[in-house]
Amino acid sequence: MFQALIVDSHNLIPKLMPQGIKSVDLLQGDGGAGTIKQINFGEDIQSKYMKHRIDILDKENYVCNYTLIKGAMLGDKLESIVCEVKFEPSLDGQCITKSTSQYHTSGDFEINEEEIKSGKQRATGRGCRRIPIAEPCDLRVKIISF
Repeated sequence: MFQALIVDSHNLIPKLMPQGIKSVDLLQGDGGAGTIKQINFGEDIQSKYMKHRIDILDKENYVCNYTLIKGAMLGDKLESIVCEVKFEPSLDGQCITKSTSQYHTSGDFEINEEEIKSGKQRATGRGCRRIPIAEPCDLRVKIISF
């Protein structure tokens, strides 16, 4: 899952979510730390694109840290959003994805918990579904059309 959803996301995500994400372009780098990606959204999405920088890509421990550096979702109140995504196997054979975010605000602006929850729900609520797999955190993926 890590390989597919993080390392190869620029190839896989537009195939999984074609209405929401038109393409993912590598603007700088080779996919590792320092890479800058631009996610181009479909016509149904209010924002046209967002850019993020890969800060840490740990393929052995299935951890990726990235920083959202440009896009309408930052608006004029946020300078950046720093995210960590970690994949861990669970005891029941599934894959647990843990995600944390740090919001860096502009000036004296303070973001409240309701705004954070609302943004996360909008970001994760589209195109997600549970797919059982034999080896959940293995570096293989089966692309399923829907």
